[in-house]
Amino acid sequence: MWLKARLILGAFAIVLILFGCTPAQARPTPFPTFTPLGGFQILGVDTAAPGTETPTPQAATPTLSTGPDPTQQPSSTPSPTITDSPPLISMVFTGQIVPARCVQAETDRRGSADYIYENVRDLISNADLAVGTLNAAITDTPPMTGCVETFVLVGSPIQADAMANAGFDLMSIATNHIKNCGLTSCGDDAFYDTLDNLARVGIQAVGAGENSAQAIAPVIVEVSGVRFGFVSLGQIEPLAFAGEETPGIGVLNEENLRSAIAAARKGSDVVILLPHWGPEYTHLPNFSQMNLARIAVEAGADLVVGNHTHYIQAYVQHLGVPIFFGLGNFIFDQTQEPQRQQSLIVRMLFQGPEFLSYEIFPVMYDRTGAAHLATQAEAVEILTQIQQINARVQKDFE
Repeated sequence: MWLKARLILGAFAIVLILFGCTPAQARPTPFPTFTPLGGFQILGVDTAAPGTETPTPQAATPTLSTGPDPTQQPSSTPSPTITDSPPLISMVFTGQIVPARCVQAETDRRGSADYIYENVRDLISNADLAVGTLNAAITDTPPMTGCVETFVLVGSPIQADAMANAGFDLMSIATNHIKNCGLTSCGDDAFYDTLDNLARVGIQAVGAGENSAQAIAPVIVEVSGVRFGFVSLGQIEPLAFAGEETPGIGVLNEENLRSAIAAARKGSDVVILLPHWGPEYTHLPNFSQMNLARIAVEAGADLVVGNHTHYIQAYVQHLGVPIFFGLGNFIFDQTQEPQRQQSLIVRMLFQGPEFLSYEIFPVMYDRTGAAHLATQAEAVEILTQIQQINARVQKDFE
């Protein structure tokens, strides 16, 4: 579903919208009115049944100038011309997806994993490009763990089908649990199974390969003639890292970061970095995250959307480029505290390669892992807290 026939975006939640444009530059226009120190506006809360859609601007269509009436005398009016406006392109990003442990146990009980995305399906599937972060192996090599506490995060192949049915097109897999298996020496099998299952359902994987060169290579996706280059690198689990002759994920370090962004820049109109980084259970990015974010932007990234931290982290800008340090847990079974159940879906709107606006949808999940758009009270809590964090972190980029 790289290019959908229509651009009707299912917006039925609390939304934070910041609009604005500046003259076109070599890169897509950054967040021109991004105000991390300011407040947010509550535009509305969904009170209708899931799936209700609110129309938003449709994709641009060519405009026809008909010229003068042929029955009138000739004038200096130009002859008929067609002016093509760049197409509107929508893109959504989610927090990390962990369809394992209790989520997989509930999937086994129901015989389907589609319930996980039921209440957010329209928001994902109506985007022209939907991007997620998978932090579990999708394999049937080991037995499922059941609903128990374990660091072995494994989902069955049916989880890939559910992600495709929800509308995902591309999945970052440069994550620390992508080789989980639970059995001796089967990590590579679980890794390859994950790649195979994503390919089977038509989801493009980025951030991994048969060796380090493949793992750091960008994936370029063309939407309405615009080339989006994705780079995904991870820094958390050395056991998952690819080597010169061994499979795994791309390693997030300065050398690989600069090399991968340069490669993406050559073949893309827009370069998007998807890093897997940072400490767990904190809203504040650490020095390493902030330093790598600066390097990425200065190397040519147009957008940075990170994950791993299990909490929503700050979103700021550097040199006009938006940086989302972490979108939180989108799908998981952690319910020890509300912060672990919170995440953001970020929806971007481009006109051709030029950025137009973004929207933020606060999301929660329940004990079964099923995601839903936040209630008004939940959203106010999430957005108020993150605005305070943004203000602190933005000062480090000024």
